[in-house]
Amino acid sequence: DQRKRKRRLRDTLAVQRGIIRHVMLVIDQSESMSVRDMTPTRIHATLLLLEKFVVEFFDQNPISQLSVVTTKDGLAEKLTEMSSNPTDHIRALRKKTNRDLAGEPSIQNALELSMHALRRVPSHGLREIICVIGSLTTCDPGDIEQTLCALKHAQIRVSMVHLAAEVHVLKRICKETGGEFAVAMDEDDLKDSLFECVPPPAIAQNKGLASMARMGFPSKANCTLVPTPCACHHELTFEGFVCPRCKAKVCSLPTDCDVCGLALVSAPHLARSYHHLFPE
Repeated sequence: DQRKRKRRLRDTLAVQRGIIRHVMLVIDQSESMSVRDMTPTRIHATLLLLEKFVVEFFDQNPISQLSVVTTKDGLAEKLTEMSSNPTDHIRALRKKTNRDLAGEPSIQNALELSMHALRRVPSHGLREIICVIGSLTTCDPGDIEQTLCALKHAQIRVSMVHLAAEVHVLKRICKETGGEFAVAMDEDDLKDSLFECVPPPAIAQNKGLASMARMGFPSKANCTLVPTPCACHHELTFEGFVCPRCKAKVCSLPTDCDVCGLALVSAPHLARSYHHLFPE
């Protein structure tokens, strides 16, 4: 209850927040996630709460994008590409292969993979990494200090939720990148800690603010007789939206045009994010 009141108070503070977020969601799939201190196991409880997190995230951040990364056996793998479609992320989280646990996680590989993906996003958006970790150990190929320096140089904010205990190096990564670190003792604690990351964080004072960001408002495509290919999935579809710059068709909004790279949004999405840009 105290954490909920704190979150409500923080959401009402008059601070400027970024409305365009690019978030990498890292999930631990090591053997430590098979512990039954959550019902029925850590991995099942985590994936179930992450589905709710994805829905709530896009409800409050409609023009933001998210990608899912998993780590096990000392490796990191991208589960979904960066997109604004919550259905794709939830479908990927529900795959049975996500419950196949093995070995130890590699926090460094997961952060490096996420950092590589975030380096290609526009500079006017916020770059964030949110990790759910259950292991007290990590199998890393190099020096984590170099990764921490690279994260700070790229202005990437790292937040973590640990399911076992406070780990000094992980908490230090979060602190030095401006993120949050929390330890979840049960499912309710895990949910509260995850939902702390739903509202966009305040923009750092040392971050250069973009005065203008180029966006496009596409019109709806009407292909009632003959289907046309979409640029995002390379499939023939009857419905979609036409990019105002290059006339390519995409399936859903918001997204980035796969042909010209223009950010495509709709007016309702932009209106729902407006209060984060100019708080009252």
